[in-house]
Amino acid sequence: MCAAKAKQRALTSKGVLAHGQKITRGLVSGSELRCTDNTGARVLRLIQAMGYKGRLRRYPSATVGDKITVSVRQGSPDMRKKIFQAVIVRQRRSYRRVDGVWVQFEDNAAVIITPEGEMKGSEIRGPVAREAAERWPRIASASNMIV
Repeated sequence: MCAAKAKQRALTSKGVLAHGQKITRGLVSGSELRCTDNTGARVLRLIQAMGYKGRLRRYPSATVGDKITVSVRQGSPDMRKKIFQAVIVRQRRSYRRVDGVWVQFEDNAAVIITPEGEMKGSEIRGPVAREAAERWPRIASASNMIV
């Protein structure tokens, strides 16, 4: 019992909570995402899904609420060609929630974060998926619309 509490505390101290359910993975490495915060980046390319345990010759994939590594493809000159960590807040691929509702957004979008889990920007434009907001409390507090 004590080991389970220690494990839970270790996960929450980094600013992230564990995944609740299995969500359809809609983004593979190489996918382009829109940056929805005000850091100066506009287009991001997914490089790696953090914590992804894959299989031989299978592309690493990620879904809403996952922490990923991205490179900035378009944006301000000081942000371009740099590598950051980000959290996916919207995906185009439809996924099913536990209550039976299917959710799908019109674009793929992410928010850039620091390695500690803090947001690099101060605001988020557009909706944020409930799964990402539940897993990342700091993103939930900065967003103005949670779907």
